[in-house]
Formats: sequence, C-alpha cells, structure tokens
Amino acid sequence: MVELVESLKAKHLTIGSIESMTGGLFASSITSVPGASKVFKGSVVSYSPLIKENVVGVKKETIDTFGVVSKEVAYEMASKGKKLLDVDICVSVTGNAGPTAEPGEAGVGEVYIGLAYKDQTIVVHKCFDGNREKIREKTLLAMQEEVLQLIRK
Repeated sequence: MVELVESLKAKHLTIGSIESMTGGLFASSITSVPGASKVFKGSVVSYSPLIKENVVGVKKETIDTFGVVSKEVAYEMASKGKKLLDVDICVSVTGNAGPTAEPGEAGVGEVYIGLAYKDQTIVVHKCFDGNREKIREKTLLAMQEEVLQLIRK
C-alpha cells in the first residue's frame, strides 16, 4: 500500500472505497500507511444490499436483475461512490469470499472490482482460489494493483 499512497500523492489524487466482501480491508490497509490522510478520504462498507441501495445509491433493480455479485453492481458502487465520497478515484468491490455459494449465485472466489476515475468507470472480473481469508487477501492485492495500473496510464 505504500507504493499506492506515494503514487497518489505524487499525482495529487484522492481515493476512497466502497467495499462489500472485503469488509473495509482496503480502507484499513491504506490507512495503515503514514501520510495516507493526504490521499484517502473515506470508505463505505456496504456489506448488505440495503446499504448498497440506501447509502451508496445502487439501484434496487440492478441488484434484483444481476445480483449483488455482478459487474453491474460493482460499476454502480464505484461510479456513485466517487460522487458520494468526492474523490478522484473510487475503487469498489463485490464478490463471494466463501466458504459456500448458493445455487444460482456467484461462485466462491468470484470478484468484481470497479474503478471510477475521471469520467470513466471500468469493472475488472477476477476469480481466486483459496479459503475465505486468502480470497480476501488476493482481492485486496488486486484492488491495489488495478488502481496503480489506472493511475500509471
């Protein structure tokens, strides 16, 4: 996370996160870096669909149509989170860290990372192996790497 904080500082960019399956892991990790207050504005842990809808602004229809673990929900979490948190970059994540998956729902290890930057929002789909904690750790590293790639362009 040190590299991410330093890169954001160098480019005078702010960041925030809208997290679901990571439960605030990104926010906790970035704020453990000295000087993070210069770039990190805040986070919403939107673990439940109601928080995604009522706080973040994800449309109920989007959740009902595509499910909470979907590129469409990750997209809305990032784009609406960017405005909500008033940041240059908003990273969002929704996924299934396991240990189980209900029939018709996203499989264990399926993750969507949303990135809202400037006037674009992109979503990256990842699938990770491992137990619940390994999947969450791999997701955190992927979130960090995706943001770094985005700001290096």
